[in-house]
Order: sequence, then C-alpha cells, then structure tokens
Amino acid sequence: MDVHESKPLKITSWSPEDRPREKLLLKGTSALSDAELIAILIGSGTANLSAVEVSKKMLLQVNNNLHELGRLSVKDLMKTKGIGEAKAITILAAIELGRRRKETELEEKPKIQASRDAFQLLYPQLMDLPHEEFWILLTNRASRVIKAKRISEGGVAGTVADPKIIFKLALEELASGIIVAHNHPSGNLAPSQSDIDLTKRLKEAGRFLEIQLLDHLIVAGNRYYSFADEGMI
Repeated sequence: MDVHESKPLKITSWSPEDRPREKLLLKGTSALSDAELIAILIGSGTANLSAVEVSKKMLLQVNNNLHELGRLSVKDLMKTKGIGEAKAITILAAIELGRRRKETELEEKPKIQASRDAFQLLYPQLMDLPHEEFWILLTNRASRVIKAKRISEGGVAGTVADPKIIFKLALEELASGIIVAHNHPSGNLAPSQSDIDLTKRLKEAGRFLEIQLLDHLIVAGNRYYSFADEGMI
C-alpha cells in the first residue's frame, strides 16, 4: 500500500467558493448542484467521505433523479452509508416542503386555460404515490379553480370514483366545470377501458346537470395524458 496515498479532502479544506454553504452565500441557491444542496441538509459526511460525496452516492442510487428520490422511504435513504435516520428525515422533510410550496398555488385561484395548467396543479399531489388516487378540480364560469379535492384512494391497480360523489361536491360548490384526474403508478399513460367508460359517464351526467366535464387527466410520473387534448371528451 502506498503510504503517500491521499485521503479525500474535508469540505473545510476546500476553497470558500466551493464549500456548499459559502457557495450559496456568494452565488445563490441556483449555483449549487443537487448534491451540494443535499449536503447542506445533512450537514456532515463520514470519516472518509464529505457530505457532498455522500450526497452524490445517494443520488446515484436513483440515477440523479430528484423525482425518484422523493419516492424513497426513510429506510431506503438509510441504505446509503453516512445517512442515518435523522439525516433521512431531514431530506424527506425538505422534499415535502417543496411539494407544499407548489400546493400554495391553489390558494391563488389559478385559471385553467389548457390541460397543462390542470396538470401543474395536480402534479404535486400525484407524482410520488405508490398507489392510485382520484382527484377533481372544480372551476367557476371564468375557469378559475374553486376547489381541489381527493375523491378516493385505491391500490396499485386502481381506485374507484363515484360520479354521484363527484357531482354532489360540484353542486355544493356551485361549480360550472370539473376536471378529474388520477395517477397510474405503473408509469403507463394509456387509458384503460374503465377510464374511458368513466369519462363517458361523467360527461353525460355533467350535460344533464349543466356542469361541464372539461378534462380527464392520467398522471404518470412527470407526464400526463389528457382526454380533452386527444379529442375523447
């Protein structure tokens, strides 16, 4: 063994502009890599690895995909050497804060002008789920969102959406339009026959009640399928 073999430098040995905290102060948050931001959260590494290097190893387990990182549990995160329970909880808490920040957009009553507008509102709710959930957006005559609500929660293979419950809520809120959405944990965007049948039933019921079904979205990861865009409504 080479006695002169160098050991990894500690972060404190780095130049100030390369240390995550100092770099953030000097250049702002956007200048930091994902690993550097996570390093600030976890605070320290191991005897042989800096916090940044530990963060890089953890990110490698999810192919540097933050979306996939958000799907991990505390136990999954702890599989990375240098990540204990407290650090894993800190990481998940930061991810949840990011998700909640997106949710606050609902309080501003955004306007739905295209399928992507609805997707961006519902994506934080559906993106990391290992099971299916069914959500609705209720809109007024100006296409402003009145309310977003989860209707049902199911298993990996599906969930049940009752049109009676959906339109009961729409009537209570005096909604003029509804957008429904559910996720496919499998990642498959193609609508099932039951998805198509449900869309037809909701469209027909909405016509009778004068509450228009504007769209039905299927969310899979960061992608979505729009029944309206595909001419199926």
